[in-house]
Amino acid sequence: MNLIERYDPQEAGYNPFLIGPVWQTAVLNYAPEESLERIEKLDVHHRSDELFVLLEGKAVLIAAELAGNRIAGYDLQPMLPGIAYNIRREVWHKIAMTEGCRVLIVENANTHLGDFEFRELDPAERRELYRQVTACRNVSEH
Repeated sequence: MNLIERYDPQEAGYNPFLIGPVWQTAVLNYAPEESLERIEKLDVHHRSDELFVLLEGKAVLIAAELAGNRIAGYDLQPMLPGIAYNIRREVWHKIAMTEGCRVLIVENANTHLGDFEFRELDPAERRELYRQVTACRNVSEH
């Protein structure tokens, strides 16, 4: 009898693995472009909230508020394993991950096929994001 399905995506990056008629699940595994040093853009979903659960490793969840075309501020959350974090639709976001990190994601079905937009960070915004995430990590480790 095979009533239980098992999923364990190990490939680096974003891996959707169970897509139903209403929602989908995915695992985001660490990839170099997910490290704080390589973050160059934020993304937003217009039709879906996005739920994140840290499975292993260390990560900081980043949400950004825009005023016009400029970033007005960040809301940073060091992620704790097993805690569910929700980013509402229309909120720009990203995860700064460390090597070995894995995050479970739940969102509307087929979000990865078109309900996203990217916003490139300019060099000053990247430096400020790096500074704030580094400070957030340092505080959370004490």
